[in-house]
Amino acid sequence: MDLSNAGKWFIEGPAQNHGFILATSEFTGKQYFHSQTVVFRPESCHNILMSKTRRFRRTYIREWRKHRGLTLEKVADRLDMTPGHISMLERGQRGYTQETLEAVASALQTDVASLLMRDPSDPEAIWSIWDQAKPGQRRQIVEIAKTLVKTGT
Repeated sequence: MDLSNAGKWFIEGPAQNHGFILATSEFTGKQYFHSQTVVFRPESCHNILMSKTRRFRRTYIREWRKHRGLTLEKVADRLDMTPGHISMLERGQRGYTQETLEAVASALQTDVASLLMRDPSDPEAIWSIWDQAKPGQRRQIVEIAKTLVKTGT
């Protein structure tokens, strides 16, 4: 497979004899082996996925971004990524590393656990209630929860 004309765009796909190709990430510059066929061309300005789209674990990145009132462009700028990359993370079409999650969490002023488990837009969620509670109310919430767990009522 000829990558000489790829420029900043790259082409990945199964090598004819081995089933994998050594690809280079346009975001990190790291090389990795990849078996899916993805074509990025300047003239099309979009990618064509030739095999099944892999879905990654659900996150609440989009909800946190909107909760903070940020655009894809603003978050991408903070992370030195493209808006498309952030969008793919949000839609579960791109994988992530611990390092990426930590950077996204920092950019969205939250923690990694919240990105993975907590929808800030759900007003009925316990964490949304907790965030709205004043310190005295939080102490009461803890005492009520302890009593509920201890007695079952």
